Parts: sequence; structure tokens; C-alpha cells
Amino acid sequence: MGGIRVLSGLSALVTLAIMILGAAVRATDSGLSCPDWPTCYGRWIPLPGDIPPEAGYAYYQVLLEWVHRLLVGVVLGPLVLVTALWAWRKRGSDPALGTYGAAALLLLLAQAAMGGVTVLDRNSPWSVAVHLVLAMLLLTVLLLLFDRSRGALWRAEDGFRRLRLPAVAAWALLLAASASAAVVAKSGASLACPDWPLCEGRLFPAAGNPLVHLQLGHRWVAAAALFAVAVLALRAWPVPRARWLALVGFAFALVTALLAGHAIAFLWPVWAQVVHQALAVLALLHVSLVLARSLHARAGAVGEAAGVPA
Repeated sequence: MGGIRVLSGLSALVTLAIMILGAAVRATDSGLSCPDWPTCYGRWIPLPGDIPPEAGYAYYQVLLEWVHRLLVGVVLGPLVLVTALWAWRKRGSDPALGTYGAAALLLLLAQAAMGGVTVLDRNSPWSVAVHLVLAMLLLTVLLLLFDRSRGALWRAEDGFRRLRLPAVAAWALLLAASASAAVVAKSGASLACPDWPLCEGRLFPAAGNPLVHLQLGHRWVAAAALFAVAVLALRAWPVPRARWLALVGFAFALVTALLAGHAIAFLWPVWAQVVHQALAVLALLHVSLVLARSLHARAGAVGEAAGVPA
């Protein structure tokens, strides 16, 4: 199953790169630089002369959006398709491979379609958040397939089974924190609270401003996610094969939170927005690997019985 492992791992890395590029597209306000979809100004390869002056976008913004679409359609799409087909062919030895492969393909199609909806809906906060969540779900499923295709599944005595609940909680809260961050950014609420970690010098500022409510809601969800990842790291410490995955995931989550406080003081520069999402995705990646191994630990004996090599 080495081929599936290589393809799923490569697909996950490309997905990660696309998500970081997507953060650059959002941070530079380039999401609508191509006003149509799937073409860009009616062309598959837009040139500087194709952009009317009244569009109000620089050519680099158009290129960012176009390259983002290109990577999804020309690189990630074929990779996930081949991975899914290969996994489906191997479902006889392990049915989970076929399930993960099919789920990855469906999520890719949904995520690509949501990209079109995002453009046509003028980058509305809800569409941007759903677009990001679908990408994170795709990354998670690819990592589940990557881990499952190792052949030698983690055994119960490795201690991964007891990490299942904290891993699910940390993963779900990281997903929610990223979704709420996208809503905050596209709603113009990134600077609704001019200080950090307090807001207007108070833990609970005066009610009345919906943007402040959005910002505070995101902060509470992010704090819950950080706490959940910390709990996972503590629970994973006695498990050698989970210890560093969980600890690195917590480190990424912590730096993500600290960067937010720093970036507010500098009015969220572009680089900070991109790095902030990159760190959040890297935290999710490490937690997803712990989650995958905790979910697969229970299947150790089943995997051997089904003929999966140990």
C-alpha cells in the first residue's frame, strides 16, 4: 500500500500549500480579482491586458487568485482522483481505504464547487468559512488515508485508544476556531477589539457592536481550542508515538494565539494574516494525525485478520 501512502501524503501537502495560498488571497483582498468562475475575465490564462482599469485590481492579485484555482484544478484534482481510485481498488484488503478515498473525492468536488459559490456570492463571510472548512475536512481525510495505508496499524497497547476523545475535541474546536476566524476577517471584525487578550480593556465589553461580538466569539472558541490541544498534549505525553505529534500541535496552536495578539497591535499586516492561518492549519494537521492513529488503534486486530501486513 506504499503507493496510496505516497499519493495521499503528497495530496495532503498540496492541500496544505493551497490553504496557505488561499490565506494570501484573502489577506490581499484578491478573492474577487477574478470576477467570474471557472475562467478569469473570460480566459483560462489571464494576461495583464485582459484586466480593465475599472476592475481596481493589480495584476499580482489576479495571479494569486488564478494560481490558487490552477493548483486546485490541475494539481490537486488529479492527485486526489488517482489516490481515490487506487484506494477504492484496495478496499478488498481494508474497506476503510475505499471509504476514505471516496470521501476525499467528494470533499474535493464540494470544495471546488464552493470556490465558485464564494466568487459568485462576492466572498460573503459564510461562503468563505464553508470553503475553508471543506478544505480542512479534505486535509483531515487525506491524513486518515495516509495513516491507514501504513499497513501496520497501531495496537491498543500503544495507548492511542485513550486519546480518541481528547483528539476529537481538539480537532473539532480547531476547525471551529478557523471557521470563526474566516467569518471575523470577512465581516471586517478583525480590529473590532483594539487590544488583546482583553477587549476595550475589559473581559466583557459593553454590548451593542455586533463586530465586537463576532471578535469575542472567535476568541472564546480559539481559547477553548487551545485548551483542548493542551489537554491532548498532556494525555499523549505517556504515549511515545503520540507525544511529539500532540506537543508540536500545541506549540503551533499557542504561537497562533500569541501572533494574533501581536498582529492586532500592528493592524493585522498581510504577512501576519498568512502566517496566522498557516500556523492554525499546521496545528490541525498534527492533531489530525493523532486523531487518525487513535481511531485506527481499535482496528489493529481487524487489520491483521483482513490480511493487512504488519
